[in-house]
Amino acid sequence: MVKTIIFDYDGTIHQTLGIYEPAFRETYQWLTEQKVAEEQKIASSRIAGWLGLNSKEMWDTFMPELDQKYKDQASKMVGERMIEQVRKHKAVWYPGAEKMLTTLKNQGYYLVVLSNCKTAYRKAHWEEFGMKRWFERFYDCESYGFRPKTEIVQNIIREYPGPYLVIGDRKQDLECARSCGSLFAGCLYGYGDQGELDGADYLAEHVGDIPELCHLV
Repeated sequence: MVKTIIFDYDGTIHQTLGIYEPAFRETYQWLTEQKVAEEQKIASSRIAGWLGLNSKEMWDTFMPELDQKYKDQASKMVGERMIEQVRKHKAVWYPGAEKMLTTLKNQGYYLVVLSNCKTAYRKAHWEEFGMKRWFERFYDCESYGFRPKTEIVQNIIREYPGPYLVIGDRKQDLECARSCGSLFAGCLYGYGDQGELDGADYLAEHVGDIPELCHLV
């Protein structure tokens, strides 16, 4: 029986695009004003595809040729604007997420979050949503030098009892599960591309499906 559930955050619990897309578009406009990026139409679906990557991976994927100082500044700007939105209560969890987490907590699971986010972002969400009601800990990748989840998860399995179940919406979460010998539940409602969750042990069409999946493990 699973004892510790390792959740991804953005696209699994948090409907991130609502605060990420405006933050990214404002930052990209700044890059065009600095004449280091060209005006272009960027589809929301493309922006959503970057969710789940850490900030370094995102900018290296999107604009690999951009000077590092601009990547660093752009990453900082996006992060600051997203946190501003969190503090204005603009961040939204998927409907039913709190009920799902309460159910799992009451059933005695250890719940932790492992996210490719920055420390300030983690702290803002932890406070805004009162996440200590459900979670033992929120692991952010910045605190571990932006190392991949496959490496950071080793800290979790040293600190919390197994067996484990990893839940997320991107291939990085599937890879994380495999790296620690865990089963994986893929979230079809998140931001992953078609086929990205192939190989998942379980699939959730809605956040409310998760407690039932946990009973199957």
